Amino acid sequence: AGVIAAGAGKEMVDAYREKLDSGEVTTELAVVEKTPTTSKMYVDWPRYLSGKLSDPVSTKVEMGKLTRLATMINTIPDGVELHSRVAKVYDDRRKMAAGEIAGDWGFAENLAYATLLDEGNCLRLVGQDVGRGTFTHRHAILHDQKTDNYYLPLRQLVESPEQATIIDSLLSEEAVMAFEYGFSTTDPNTLCIWEGQFGDFANGAQVVIDQFIASGEAKWGRISGLTLLLPHGYEGQGPEHSSARLERFLQLCALENMLVCVPSTPAQAFHMLRRQMRMTTRKPLIVMSPKSLLRHKLAVSTLDELANGEFQHLIGDANADAKKVKRVVLCSGKVYYDLLEDQTKRGQDDVAIIRVEQLYPFPRPLLAAELKK
Repeated sequence: AGVIAAGAGKEMVDAYREKLDSGEVTTELAVVEKTPTTSKMYVDWPRYLSGKLSDPVSTKVEMGKLTRLATMINTIPDGVELHSRVAKVYDDRRKMAAGEIAGDWGFAENLAYATLLDEGNCLRLVGQDVGRGTFTHRHAILHDQKTDNYYLPLRQLVESPEQATIIDSLLSEEAVMAFEYGFSTTDPNTLCIWEGQFGDFANGAQVVIDQFIASGEAKWGRISGLTLLLPHGYEGQGPEHSSARLERFLQLCALENMLVCVPSTPAQAFHMLRRQMRMTTRKPLIVMSPKSLLRHKLAVSTLDELANGEFQHLIGDANADAKKVKRVVLCSGKVYYDLLEDQTKRGQDDVAIIRVEQLYPFPRPLLAAELKK
């Protein structure tokens, strides 16, 4: 499967170009059955073309189903010997699945993928170090220490391996991101994700971002749900390893052409990823993903927050007493935890800390309502 004879590729391209030059219809190449709607290659695009970002989206998951999936993807088959550190990660995740301890980022992220696969969607997670995760939080590909075989827990939920594709890619950001963009424009039922090993590395694909991701819908009417996960933040790793250049993406935002988010909890990441596939339209999603928060003692979420929550564009200060507040501080990402720690040390109760989790489209009405409190 997937193999063609030498020269056959050129013949296919030449035949396609001849059809284009002569003005012939080429879409029949994608129809493999007499009734298109029964074909696996058929996509009902109109439903996504008419959707809006303002349409309500439910990302809840029934608790029984959530715990079943969490247990399934974190149970390692007999005979698979993991590295001791990875085995410890999965031991903890089984406790998270049982509700014994709160869930961390890697647990919530993998569980988000599991729920989407269980609902019939497909997954493409591609980047230079996505199987493990640059900061060793994901472990979506497990390597047997004795046989060198590998195991993908998420593939238990699909009929064929390609429905849950996780690839450690070659080191060309432009080539890989461009391919994933193209894939996303042909299949809205696949969650396509490109992850930068560090967010800075996205600049190796700046043309793809500028010419396609940010403007493809306005220029050509082609919609894409491609998600970019861009590790972001100063954690002492120096030049080219600290900034995903958030300002560049915000400068490209207009007319609701894409979403830019900075989730601060595992539950927020869970619902953000689920929203990407459950919304009524398709828009590129740019995520300033965390580094230190992957293991921060306060950046955890309960099973109830995963099952019954939703993505919050803005998170108010639940601990603030509005009568005492003299100043409101807006922040995003890991800065919140730094501010919270300092506020706790000072015993300060006259400052409210508000987290802006979605920077574009900016949640102005929600912020206005929060400030009125």
